[in-house]
Amino acid sequence: MTIPLNVLSARPYFLLISSAIIALAIFILALAMWLGGPGAAPPMPSINDPFKSVDFSDMPALKNYQGADGAKLFYREYSPQGDHKKGSAVLVHGSSASSSSMHPMAQALAAAGVHVYALDIRGHGASGVKGHIDYIGQLESDLQLFVKAVQPLSPSTLIGFSSGGGFALRVAASEMQSAFDHYLLLSPFLGPDAPNYRPNSGGWVSVGVPRIVALLALNKAGIRYWNHLPVTRFALSDEARKFLTPEYDFNLAMNFSVSSDYLSDFRNAKGRVSLLAGDADEAFQTQELKGIVQLAGKDWPVQLLPGIGHIPLTLDKAALTSIVEQVIHSHNQSSPTLRSTV
Repeated sequence: MTIPLNVLSARPYFLLISSAIIALAIFILALAMWLGGPGAAPPMPSINDPFKSVDFSDMPALKNYQGADGAKLFYREYSPQGDHKKGSAVLVHGSSASSSSMHPMAQALAAAGVHVYALDIRGHGASGVKGHIDYIGQLESDLQLFVKAVQPLSPSTLIGFSSGGGFALRVAASEMQSAFDHYLLLSPFLGPDAPNYRPNSGGWVSVGVPRIVALLALNKAGIRYWNHLPVTRFALSDEARKFLTPEYDFNLAMNFSVSSDYLSDFRNAKGRVSLLAGDADEAFQTQELKGIVQLAGKDWPVQLLPGIGHIPLTLDKAALTSIVEQVIHSHNQSSPTLRSTV
């Protein structure tokens, strides 16, 4: 077969154009990686200030278990008052926080007879390097090992707040969904595509969108070398920055949340799930939660508390009462047994 001379003569131009396009794509990708990180986030008083009035003097000491990589991971344990135990609850804090932020909730549940564990999720508090995890999926591995090590009494509830609520939904939709009898999502972060999203979570977080897009493209191609780069930064005061987690790398931001398709997480969750939020939430548009649940084809209960903001959901006495009621109601529908494996 003879190739026409005009095709042969045009071939160098095609190669030149293709090389130019590839070079331009690499340049744009590099620019997004270098300059597309998160900016500064001015302190957000409604997030930073409420904890100043919390009494942490009686907070239990940290305990630890071992992750798959041998790292010590930490949690706090709250034993229930009295002999009649009403199951257990594992608490997952929100973004930037740690187990200490769940102290009032843990106390309220323990006072009602629930055995409570409040986690320092890896990358927060005393667990690992703040703002960093090694790979996407490591948080699920950590939680699975925690359940095996501690064996929370069943009936058990996994309670997640804000980003922790998104992560709890991720777990409810995963292969380890049977590890808990009930999932309680407190004002959950469901990602930027969900109807309840407010831009930058109402000012709480600065998101490096160009860097995230670039890293998503690289990860799709199997390149994860730069996943340690920060992609979100939180609106912390100088004082809060000393003990909270100021920013997340790509791995942590992608893992401590719902999966990439939040509706799939809703649809894949087979167990009992309920949602609770305040109607005065400044971080998310909580009035959209009922519609999201209906869109996913679920009949999960959604309760909105009047006049309750984002952080007050974990601190306000009426909000804590509602949380306790939801957990006790769910546990009363189950027969308690000792959970031994996931």
